[in-house]
Amino acid sequence: MKKSYAKSLKEYDKPSIFEAEKILEAMKRAYKGRKVPTSIALDPQTVKELKAVAKEKHLPYQVLMRLFILDGLTRAH
Repeated sequence: MKKSYAKSLKEYDKPSIFEAEKILEAMKRAYKGRKVPTSIALDPQTVKELKAVAKEKHLPYQVLMRLFILDGLTRAH
């Protein structure tokens, strides 16, 4: 079975631009009620890349991951 990665989909050809309002919402702990802790296993290189992008955008990398997930959900609908 061939693996498919989200970042290879045509929807992700253009860069994501996160609005300040979305960033603030993603950072708030009360955003959409209480958050449920989850776990995801990522390879070290992916975490390194996430942290580098987060540093460029002056965001905590966990917030950046949340923004990517929310952006992906929005694009999927």
